Amino acid sequence: MDIGKKLRELRLQNDLTLGDLASRSELTKGFLSQVERNLTMPSIATLEDILEALGTNLSEFFHEEPESQIVFTTQEFFVDEQEDYKIEWVIPNAQKNKMEPILLTLHPHKKSQEMIAHSGEEFGYVLKGTVTLIQGSKRYKLKAHETFYLEGSKSHYLYNSGSTDARILWITTPPMF
Repeated sequence: MDIGKKLRELRLQNDLTLGDLASRSELTKGFLSQVERNLTMPSIATLEDILEALGTNLSEFFHEEPESQIVFTTQEFFVDEQEDYKIEWVIPNAQKNKMEPILLTLHPHKKSQEMIAHSGEEFGYVLKGTVTLIQGSKRYKLKAHETFYLEGSKSHYLYNSGSTDARILWITTPPMF
């Protein structure tokens, strides 16, 4: 950890000049400047004084959030192959997130799992093929490059009436798959 850089960032976040921080912490501007440039290291007691003047403490200052994964490769996808369809979880462990995207391959004349009524929302993008979104007595036909967006308040599922596989990017919030 670059202590000097982090102290400078905290000072600037608090809209303080070196002079302001020097007054609040009862240290000199020169000393604080040297600390921020990593030319000198403060003692623990002095660091506590600086942090107090910045509105934080040692525990918060040294606490670092674990970096979350942003990019996922196809090798990390989890695949569930069923008789009627294949689900690819493109974000591993997405159930801990606010939304869950999957790639659904729906085989000809087969249907997806039924999505029971829930309080969230769903978005789908048909990448390939033709599907029918069935929600109660309503049917919505979608072809490649068309989308659906719905509230999850009614049970629904997708049906592939075509003779080739259909592929759909399907995103739910909260995670439902």
